[in-house]
Amino acid sequence: MVRVGIAGIGFMGWIHWLAYQKLKDVKVVAIATPEPERQQGDWTAIKGNFGPPGQQVDLSELRVYDDLDQMLADDQVDMVDLCLPPALHVNGIVAAAAANKHIFCEKPLALRLDECDRAIAASQSAQRILMVGHVLPFFSEFQFLRNLIETQTYGRLIGGHFQRVISDPAWLKNFYDPALVGGPLFDLHVHDAHFIRLLFGMPHAVDSVGRQRGEVVEYCQSLYHFDDPDLVVSSTMGVINQQGRPFMHGFEVHFETATVHFQFAALADPHPAEINPVKVFTQDGKVHFPDLGDSDPLFAFEKEIAEVVASIQRGLPSPVLDGKLARDAVQICEMQAAKVRSKNVSVQG
Repeated sequence: MVRVGIAGIGFMGWIHWLAYQKLKDVKVVAIATPEPERQQGDWTAIKGNFGPPGQQVDLSELRVYDDLDQMLADDQVDMVDLCLPPALHVNGIVAAAAANKHIFCEKPLALRLDECDRAIAASQSAQRILMVGHVLPFFSEFQFLRNLIETQTYGRLIGGHFQRVISDPAWLKNFYDPALVGGPLFDLHVHDAHFIRLLFGMPHAVDSVGRQRGEVVEYCQSLYHFDDPDLVVSSTMGVINQQGRPFMHGFEVHFETATVHFQFAALADPHPAEINPVKVFTQDGKVHFPDLGDSDPLFAFEKEIAEVVASIQRGLPSPVLDGKLARDAVQICEMQAAKVRSKNVSVQG
């Protein structure tokens, strides 16, 4: 049994809590949160863009702490689940590793590459497993792609385009602060950066054009350059300032003998979401609609955390959630940001 302490009871802490309740071989034994009402189990104020709203939670069998340091002193906690704001990730990882805890940290690993390296070095020095919550590969549409690659059902992977665009998240405090949240690249696009790295390997260069809001990239389009010249991979990410479509993501991925397409868009109430389900276009001119089962986003988190638990039990980090892969995702975002800034400075000059 893996015994978990959750640090940070916000939206992601709530979603992780729900996932743990569905799994075997793992148990939440402690939480750390400074909010008095949440220490009492009143999580009703928690809201997000999917899943059920927060509820009253029975914490009578858990140990409740004011902060992470208190929880790290608990020798009954095997693994810390860090659902803290991004700027607090690295110090939390370093402290957890020093306390001899395995670590599961929400994305991004950090907001700067050197901070990623510090986190990885701390976990390695302590011989603790560090995994990062890049949940996208566990969503049914994206897991379907991974399965096609592993089975080589349609031959070699030769490219794709990935989209992730939201309306301006006025409700999210400090979203555009590069030192606290990092803006759209590090809070939003890092999902696709990680997935691109997972599927295609590490690009040696990127070419990006985009708009900035202050110090951060607000919106950009990017082309990734790999050693294999046949790989054509691109992305669109960022924020639009019209609130009628709060979220959109999707992909079109190319294999030698097929193309796979998917797109989802949430629309403002009272409009239903627009779902363009996964389709496979094959060389014989046919269109296939694979049955992916129930696509409830909560299932993805259950699969992700099940992977975390299995990794702790076998003593090896997940190849999908490994900290080094998460570091590469941050590096890709840094490459894109640098390219956009350099071009914007040139234009202004």
